[in-house]
Amino acid sequence: MTRRVLVASRNAKKLNELRRILDEAGVEGIEIVGLNDVPEYDEAPEIGATFEENAVAKARDGFAATGLACVADDSGIEVDALNGMPGVLSARWSGAHGNDGANNTLLLAQLGDVPDERRGARFVSSCALVADGVEEIVRGEWPGVIGRKPVGDGGFGYDPLFFPDGGDVSSAQLTPAEKDAASHRGRALRQLLPALAALAQN
Repeated sequence: MTRRVLVASRNAKKLNELRRILDEAGVEGIEIVGLNDVPEYDEAPEIGATFEENAVAKARDGFAATGLACVADDSGIEVDALNGMPGVLSARWSGAHGNDGANNTLLLAQLGDVPDERRGARFVSSCALVADGVEEIVRGEWPGVIGRKPVGDGGFGYDPLFFPDGGDVSSAQLTPAEKDAASHRGRALRQLLPALAALAQN
């Protein structure tokens, strides 16, 4: 029997990322569905002060509305020279939610006079799983630096500006498999594999 698990997102790349991680780990018996696959419900605004608060609120909402085990994530980028901002405001840093180009342009402007050795940053993802008798919250971090111009056309968000530690290519230049292996969300989702595997057995 297949267990349907809701990922509280309409982002096909996020859904496919979890599908690939489950396949890679050999976890069977789970069908990943997104918000476009279930009846619409009221989604609470992301007003938490931390990634963890936002992720678990989204997962609780999804589980309560659909009865399906629900995985939700909240993610963003923390820049050392900006005292950890944009943080939970990453998607709307420039004012409009999800305007990647404007967000990247503003971030570059804010770091214009910051020298290379102080451009450290990390992508952060908090993922929550909520189901009957289950509430698990995990966190993944991916350290790197902010470049001086966008490079690459893959990925989304701040990927073209982010150069992972130890590499000379941006996150936007990585293949999906390379990104899954290293990324903040991949690191967080892999921590949920035992709980997801247990769900598949019930």
